[in-house]
Amino acid sequence: MSVVSPAMRRRIGPRDFDFSRQVAVMAIVNRTPDSFYDRGRTDSLGAAVAAAHRAIEEGADWLDIGGARFAPGPPVPVAEELDRVLPVVAALAGSGAVLSVDTFHPEVAHEALAAGAHVVNDTTGLHDPAMADVVAGAGATVIVTHSLAAPRTPYPSPRYDDVVADVVAFLGERAALAEARGVASDRIIVDPGHDLNKHTLDSLELTRRLDEVVALGYPTLVALSNKDFVGESLGRPREQRVEGSIAAAVYSVIRGARLVRVHNVRETVDAVRMLGAIEGWRAPVVLEHNR
Repeated sequence: MSVVSPAMRRRIGPRDFDFSRQVAVMAIVNRTPDSFYDRGRTDSLGAAVAAAHRAIEEGADWLDIGGARFAPGPPVPVAEELDRVLPVVAALAGSGAVLSVDTFHPEVAHEALAAGAHVVNDTTGLHDPAMADVVAGAGATVIVTHSLAAPRTPYPSPRYDDVVADVVAFLGERAALAEARGVASDRIIVDPGHDLNKHTLDSLELTRRLDEVVALGYPTLVALSNKDFVGESLGRPREQRVEGSIAAAVYSVIRGARLVRVHNVRETVDAVRMLGAIEGWRAPVVLEHNR
């Protein structure tokens, strides 16, 4: 088991976390017609809010609300992204869950934080440094993710000399940028960005050596759920990757990850809770067998 820095107690929104012995499960709530996994099933406001409440009932600590994909495609205007995201944030404020907004637009982040979000999940790794200013001004938390491409831009055939070393250097530099612009160090989370401008062997290497990312000293999030590196490793289509995704998530927690971003909430919650019981981080729910 990797050693996790003791400076891992965090108050994020309405929740207290001790990431030295606790794993947060982040449920994905997409209000996009072209989402990677659900293919627009939660595009409507009602469907998105219902999915979010269902995720909370299944044990999610955190809801990640997105209105525009990272993947290449036509730009989504800021006004349209705001129309998608803000009503969901407003509907879920007071739900008891941490609310993050998955955006690379500082304008969207500013309005979402004002509406009740607690975290900005920037999958472009502060591609626009003004994002750090928005986060700092709100006293919010930011997730800094490794990726190379400009937003919504193709990046074919990525190549790295050492993908883990490159990712660690990038995340260290971008976290330092955030701190230099006023974001407190205890308001930063890092994500190595599995499959983002990476091929399957890169994502597997990142998972295998995740402790090198954890060694940066920030809580580490992994977004593995149903991704192509899982599908290619197993030869499974998108709808048959749940077991592989959970295996990758559990392995990542063993290597030091403390947040997992997922589509399949109940299954992942049970997996990380079971791991927590084995590690002695949490007590079993009942103790009846052979008592």
